[in-house]
Amino acid sequence: MAEEIPATDIPEAEPVTLDMEADPREAEITGLKEEAGKLKDQLLRTFAEMDNLRKRMEREKAEATLYAASNFARDILSVSDNMDRALATAEADHLKEATEPVKNLVAGVEMTNRELLKVFERHGITRVFPMGEKFDPHYHQAVFEVPTNDAAPGTVVQVMQAGFKIGDRVLRPAMVGVARAAG
Repeated sequence: MAEEIPATDIPEAEPVTLDMEADPREAEITGLKEEAGKLKDQLLRTFAEMDNLRKRMEREKAEATLYAASNFARDILSVSDNMDRALATAEADHLKEATEPVKNLVAGVEMTNRELLKVFERHGITRVFPMGEKFDPHYHQAVFEVPTNDAAPGTVVQVMQAGFKIGDRVLRPAMVGVARAAG
């Protein structure tokens, strides 16, 4: 009988491989395809980044154009306020007794004030006259409180000076009197 060899002593067989040489051109093609894919990805990312940069620059340019006149507009608001005060003193009762030159002067001030407000609107500057609105500290400056039961607490019941905004930004808050519960 043949002698048995323990399983641990049997050498393991190596896997059979076909001995074909890889084509060097295939490896080069694969490498070039990988490099082309990386470059394409890089190019697409660069295009996306440039598009985002262009959009951001357009947005910043639009904001700069809109808000460029802020300081000038803030300074010119006092002119509008003075015209409003002048017109408030020229009440209709006084104009009935006024001479023709005074009536013409008041009419001129009214026309100038209207034109100034039209110019403001053309440049994105709008008047904030919050009578009856809920007090908003972003757009209003509370000057005093009025004890009343006629309006809900926190409601603007008197406007001392109109506010203005340019676009979304407050140029000058409206100076207001705010209702509080009487008692």
